[in-house]
Amino acid sequence: MPAGFPDFRLGSVLATSFTGTLSERHGTAVERIPTPRRLIDWLAVYGLDVDSCTPAQLALARELREAIHVAATAAACHESLPESAVQIINDRSIAGSPAAILTADGRRRWRLGSDSRIDDALSVIAADAVSIISGERGGKLALCASPTCRAAFFDTSQSRSRRWCDMNTCGNRQKKARFNAAQRKSAQAAT
Repeated sequence: MPAGFPDFRLGSVLATSFTGTLSERHGTAVERIPTPRRLIDWLAVYGLDVDSCTPAQLALARELREAIHVAATAAACHESLPESAVQIINDRSIAGSPAAILTADGRRRWRLGSDSRIDDALSVIAADAVSIISGERGGKLALCASPTCRAAFFDTSQSRSRRWCDMNTCGNRQKKARFNAAQRKSAQAAT
């Protein structure tokens, strides 16, 4: 991955990992797909290989990302899904025609058409969003407990009680803040 860009925050759920390409939404936002090339790189990580991406296609991808974030946040809060977000997700879902194929080692891969590879990739992401927001998959949507993040994530832990979208970033940051506060309090009490 090119130097100068923030690392991707990867997860096991495609749709919520995609929303994670914009992180720290309630703090200093970090855009992880600022260029069409970066979107190509992110898609490749998830086996959605595309040859090219235009700025207009990047704009469609970001529109989908934000629609998924809004709808997943509403679902996690048990609120009505915003109609505009639902429409964008549905439009992107039906815009492509990807095909699921089975590999020799028993895995599912996506075959993207030659004419509309970005449309197909976004269709796969939108379909994944539909499956988690609609409750078709085992797990639950939750919001990151970090006040600067608040990312929607799909909790598949056994207890369904995860608090952080990513323990290595948000979770560790919050644990470190609590530790430092306790150290300051302990130092003040000792004086």
